[in-house]
Amino acid sequence: MTQEVAVDAVVRQRIRGLRLSRGWSLDSLAARCHLSPSTLSRIETGHRRMALDQLVPIARALGTTLDALVEPADDGDVVIRPEPARQPGMTVWMLSRDRAMNGAVVAKMRITPERPVDPDDLPVHPGREWFTVLSGVARLYLGERRLTVRPGEAAEFSTMVPHAITAEGGPVEILTMFDSDGERAHLHDHP
Repeated sequence: MTQEVAVDAVVRQRIRGLRLSRGWSLDSLAARCHLSPSTLSRIETGHRRMALDQLVPIARALGTTLDALVEPADDGDVVIRPEPARQPGMTVWMLSRDRAMNGAVVAKMRITPERPVDPDDLPVHPGREWFTVLSGVARLYLGERRLTVRPGEAAEFSTMVPHAITAEGGPVEILTMFDSDGERAHLHDHP
């Protein structure tokens, strides 16, 4: 199957899928995009060649963009195979690309008790941070407070409060979400 035929089939599936997800009949969508129901049916089934002047009103009627409608469907943008970044006592796997989620960065971290933390010199930066413990026990330094976060528990806090996360009693694995300030402070400012 050629790339053009594959994209064509995906676009047809998307049109039909979006139409059905809204509970619309062919007649209903056809009226919204000013096409005849038979033309729309032939587009969905592959019995009619799609044209740009048809796709634009179809996309608009379905509440999407032409770009989203014709975006190729490949696995290159689905599976992320992160390379670990290592610092003393910490390994980080980036799980999102280019701040994919509204400017947020998602990472998995493995922190060992060897991670150096000076409780009298904790970093601060603008933004917020969220994490959940996957395994092990995390110690969250948050200003003067010391909080224990266990597997299945989560913490969310302002990063304007001096903070650090360490491992308690052995390695801890966390899933964390940073904004762009947090990414820079936690992942790029360290040696």
